[in-house]
Amino acid sequence: MSKSKTYFPLIIGVAIAAGIFIGGKLNFGDSSDRLFTSNSKKDKLNRLIDYIDYEYVEDVNTDSIVDVTVNGILDNLDPHSVYIPKENMQKVAENMKGNFVGIGINFYTFKDTITVIKTIENGPSARVGIVGGDRIISANGESLLGGGYNNDTLVDKLKGERYTQLLLEVYRKGEPKLLTFNVTRDEVPIKSVDAAYMLTNQLGYIKINRFAESTYKEFKKALLSLKKQGATSLALDLRGNPGGFLEVAVNIVDEFLEDDKLIVYTRNKKGKEDRSYATKKGDFEKGQVYVMIDESSASASEIIAGALQDNDKGTIVGRRSYGKGLVQREMKLGDGSAVRLTVSKYYTPTGRSIQRSYDNGNRDYYDDYSDRLNSGELLDESKIEVADSLKFTTPKGNIVYGGGGIIPDVFVPYDTKMLNETLTFLEKRGYLNNFIFEELEKEREVYKNMSKEDFFNNFKITDEVVKSFEDFLKIKTRSNIVFVAYKEEVKYYLKATLAEQLFGFGAYFKILNKHDVMIDKVIDLSNNQN
Repeated sequence: MSKSKTYFPLIIGVAIAAGIFIGGKLNFGDSSDRLFTSNSKKDKLNRLIDYIDYEYVEDVNTDSIVDVTVNGILDNLDPHSVYIPKENMQKVAENMKGNFVGIGINFYTFKDTITVIKTIENGPSARVGIVGGDRIISANGESLLGGGYNNDTLVDKLKGERYTQLLLEVYRKGEPKLLTFNVTRDEVPIKSVDAAYMLTNQLGYIKINRFAESTYKEFKKALLSLKKQGATSLALDLRGNPGGFLEVAVNIVDEFLEDDKLIVYTRNKKGKEDRSYATKKGDFEKGQVYVMIDESSASASEIIAGALQDNDKGTIVGRRSYGKGLVQREMKLGDGSAVRLTVSKYYTPTGRSIQRSYDNGNRDYYDDYSDRLNSGELLDESKIEVADSLKFTTPKGNIVYGGGGIIPDVFVPYDTKMLNETLTFLEKRGYLNNFIFEELEKEREVYKNMSKEDFFNNFKITDEVVKSFEDFLKIKTRSNIVFVAYKEEVKYYLKATLAEQLFGFGAYFKILNKHDVMIDKVIDLSNNQN
């Protein structure tokens, strides 16, 4: 990788596959007695497992066989019916609930010591005075020095039951002796609203990363705050958002649509439909809305974009969305594991399904990104394939299409500079975050009295820092990564990461958005609208 090249992030499909299988909570009419009555097909599987357990010549872990069997069955259904092993259930549940119980820090094992990168705003550690740069020496008298623990083990030692206490000994640079903090474990929010601020005097901006149980509450708080600041238009950024709970998306759409407008409907295998309509509670029904989507916007993100597009409300900006129109329900399997099974399909108000075909199997389904790349669709709107048989008309006569994602009203091509594969990889793997932390540790005092406004407007990343980052990556990745063709873009990412560690919520995107071509397009549209 000695020469920088720009690629589309091929790994994006894997991230989407992990995030989009939660579609909603629906009422499921069948009782457990009816669902799990004995029959020959189930008996056959039970007998086979028993034979292997008791008669097979060697000892076999039949639990693993069952897991493989379950996955094999689901692989023959659809790409979004998935099995969740027992050991993964807690993490998945926390992610979709929107919080976990812990002490509220982001940390990095720096020189064999747990070092706080930043505390989570209003979390347990922030409340007792722990700050970025603090090194945790011991927890409840147990030394954490020496680098003998991996991250999962360290997380286990810091997490625990709610309201239990953790006595931490902390080294802080400049303090003559160790500091002691008694932290009470509590619920720590996993934010789904990444940023909320004003792009212009009239245009507000909210970025949502997923649709968890807490998302609507976060969104509503941000929306009301922006209205108080004068927002009459809103840029709703759903790029990279893999979806989540259907009813959360419905609640958000309700803020924009007038009473009794159809938002979405689902249909199960028996043909039963469940329709969701807008209510009287909308707080932004008169405002202009710009929904930003891309090839990673899926499921609940597409419900929002489709509902607004079909009701002739606002403008959809970006690239064709992912194309997931299936709804899953989580069902427990009795041993701590669960299956998320597709139980219905959802349809936008005009009646279109935006689910992509999976007739050729899961591998072909997830190769759709490569197909879009090879066809040129991500750079050229004319390359988007549509079928006349899937043409629908909105109440105002606008043509929309089903059959594979939401096609935007205003197309914005992929930015091969800001979104190249190398930068995406380095950001997702934490290399940017860890490098900036180490740089910050060298001169944390320099930034102590710097205001957020001064930093945003005047601070610049130097060429020397970029060279230091290259040297850092050479050690960490054992690769010779040299930023030649996109040095300025690297500087934007480094500054954004530094802003996040210094100033917290929203700072990262506030920096990057200054160099975002889709944001620029939305601002232009908003200015012309006004």
